[in-house]
Amino acid sequence: MATHATLPPLRGRVQAAAALAPVTWFRVGGPAEWLVRPADLDDLLLLLRDLPDSIPLTVIGAASNLIVRDGGVRGVVLRLAGRAFGTIEPDGEGILAGAGALDATVAEHAAAAGLAGLEFLCGIPGTIGGAVAMNAGAYGAEVKDVLDWAEVATPAGLLRLPAADFAFTYRKATLPPRGVVVRARFRARPGETAAIAARMAEIRAAREATQPVRARTGGSTFKNPPGARAWQLVDQAGCRGLARGGAQVSEKHANFLLNTGGATAADIEELGEEVRARVRASSGVTLEWEIKRIGETA
Repeated sequence: MATHATLPPLRGRVQAAAALAPVTWFRVGGPAEWLVRPADLDDLLLLLRDLPDSIPLTVIGAASNLIVRDGGVRGVVLRLAGRAFGTIEPDGEGILAGAGALDATVAEHAAAAGLAGLEFLCGIPGTIGGAVAMNAGAYGAEVKDVLDWAEVATPAGLLRLPAADFAFTYRKATLPPRGVVVRARFRARPGETAAIAARMAEIRAAREATQPVRARTGGSTFKNPPGARAWQLVDQAGCRGLARGGAQVSEKHANFLLNTGGATAADIEELGEEVRARVRASSGVTLEWEIKRIGETA
């Protein structure tokens, strides 16, 4: 168990027994033993260097694709927030973005600079750090298609890694042990501002029309299996609208789970497992979770 004495002397915000439910999109889950928001990169590097290996380290971003279990999260939960990690600036025919910057805001900055190719980011409700760490994608593109390099803070110091070093696969990247993405450079190309804006409007309209974007949800629940769509398999298994406690499979998009008001994290995760079992029985396909689940059961 971590105590304040075992944590390095940080300048950033350090909270014990910090509530995590209010920062997650599902609005469920137990507390972090310690929630740490480093003041800047030097603060983060100090934390990674001096945090004992025995203390678990969990990194969260916008918590949009995340279930925090009801028993909370042991050790240190790290969140990069604030100006130090949220910078966005054009860099020639590309964009430099901090890990705490929202994907949609990066897309907007690229559009304002007349840079095309990053419009898909406006359809991903997360942060740049999370997007790199999970090779986020939507609307026909993913991070691996546009990433030049990313800087990763590690216990040994700061590394600048080319995209190839992340060994990207579908919704997955390989990071160094205890590595934390802090900044990334994305390739873009000159484009017409009107055409870029039109594509972003198209993506936003499609998302609004097909996804429960105003509900307490966690984004896409399951990864698309090879040659199939997760939502179609869920639908064919008769799971649209299926409920458990306060959790429900969205009627609007069958690959989204909802907190209808009084759900626990256990309700949501158990509903997801029931959906997986029904899909396996119906189609023989074992769906993989895309939503990250952290912490311990109550």
